[in-house]
Amino acid sequence: MNSAPTPDAGTERYDFERPSKTSLKKAMHELQALGEALLLLPDSRIDAIGLPESLRDAVRTAQRTKTHEGRRRQMQYLGKLMGKADKAAVVEPVREAVAAFQLGHAKDALALHHAERWRAELIADDDALTRWTAEHPGGDVQQLRSLIRSARKEGQAHEAALPGEALRHGRAYRELFKLLRTALTENETDR
Repeated sequence: MNSAPTPDAGTERYDFERPSKTSLKKAMHELQALGEALLLLPDSRIDAIGLPESLRDAVRTAQRTKTHEGRRRQMQYLGKLMGKADKAAVVEPVREAVAAFQLGHAKDALALHHAERWRAELIADDDALTRWTAEHPGGDVQQLRSLIRSARKEGQAHEAALPGEALRHGRAYRELFKLLRTALTENETDR
């Protein structure tokens, strides 16, 4: 008896019961990429996912592996274990944990850029202080004015002393950033 697929009556369509080799390889590569992202998570988050012991051991081994070839093979093994694991119980929680971790990093980077933008505006423009106090009431305006004034003086002094060289920022510039970042994070947590 011939087990090759046969076309339906009057059509040229074949019905295959299993996925193609290409789709299987693609799924395996996606699981390996997810495994690589899993390696970047802190140990506390990995433990919180509740991975099976064999998968958790494979992750720990991959984190310790230093050679390129050894790491590549361990990642293949990790992908294989994830492929055999229950999708709902193992793979989806891993996807969610990785996505939450990456989102957290993106939010942190965005907050830093936001503080840097405010610092640049406050140093460049006197009206920026008015906008800042309108958006973030309750801060120490006197301290903020003092840091802005000091950061401007430091920048001017450095430009006068070393024309044409890269600008090195002083203590007030850094302190201004810390103050702004703290105020912005407090504002986010109040929301």
